[in-house]
Amino acid sequence: MHKVALSFNDGRTQFIGVNPNEVLIDAALRHGLTLPVDCREGVCASCKGTCQSGRYDLDYVDEDALSEEDLARGGILACQMRVQSDCTVRFDFDSSLCNSAGPELVDARVTRVEVLSDSTATLHLDAGARAGQLDFLPGQYAHVQVPGTDEWRSYSFACEPNADNQLQLLIRLLPDGVMSNYLRERAQPGDHIQLKAPLGAFYLQQVTRPLIFVAGGTGLAAFLGMLDQMASNPKQMSQPVRLFYGVTKPQDLCELERLKGYEQSVPGFSFHSIVMNPDASWQGATGVVTDLFEESHFNGGEVDAYLCGPPPMVEAVKSWLDARQMENSRIYFEKFSAS
Repeated sequence: MHKVALSFNDGRTQFIGVNPNEVLIDAALRHGLTLPVDCREGVCASCKGTCQSGRYDLDYVDEDALSEEDLARGGILACQMRVQSDCTVRFDFDSSLCNSAGPELVDARVTRVEVLSDSTATLHLDAGARAGQLDFLPGQYAHVQVPGTDEWRSYSFACEPNADNQLQLLIRLLPDGVMSNYLRERAQPGDHIQLKAPLGAFYLQQVTRPLIFVAGGTGLAAFLGMLDQMASNPKQMSQPVRLFYGVTKPQDLCELERLKGYEQSVPGFSFHSIVMNPDASWQGATGVVTDLFEESHFNGGEVDAYLCGPPPMVEAVKSWLDARQMENSRIYFEKFSAS
């Protein structure tokens, strides 16, 4: 059976199992998802989507439903698609049109709080009581309830999915944030914590071109999950991956040893870090993350660029690319603000 992630415009993702030679829309119905469909003959295009990773066949597609250009970009019709591997399929409509129940509510326990710096901590969670693996696409996030409060906060998974459901969330420690105060003052192993997952439309697409990852602060979390996935499947990596990682001060840098480990376990991976406000001990690059860029890194614009961090960083990177007319670069981004 193949595992297929169905991603929707509202940031929700539903994982379904698809049997060999089963049509995607039939598999979705077995899982309680009523994807929009009218003709079921490959003509009306009401079940149109885009396959972002994986292999598949299409039984029949009318030329008015999907053009040759659509097909070249991975366009599919769910009523005609037969998957040949694990896949990710994106639909440009909300999951509410499919009677989707939305993200799953998951019960977990705190195993430890790992303080990485004076501004960053990793919250380690055990969701092993859940029956079966919690599936998500590396790069996606969870909505997490702060124990002892009615407040919820969102954090990217800093790990890949795993059979034991051992989860990691990379969290910025704010002077007076509700989650930050919990982690500093009250968190204990065994604390019950709830999360809703998976959420988000930021995740790794099928890798066919060199990759540029740009992380600002705890935006690094999304890339740790992606790199975990690459390290687990190194033979599937045929393109170089460069990570540019920018923080405000040297003490904000974290997971450097983990990143060095990926240089050994992920073929073609390298990373570069930069600090905006250095102190006397800092010997590395100084400035903003775009100061690390060289045009040679971008393969003449033929790259896939993934950006995750504060809005000013994301906009600065997009402006840098626009100024150099790298319109052939595909850009995927996730903006966030600390809370």
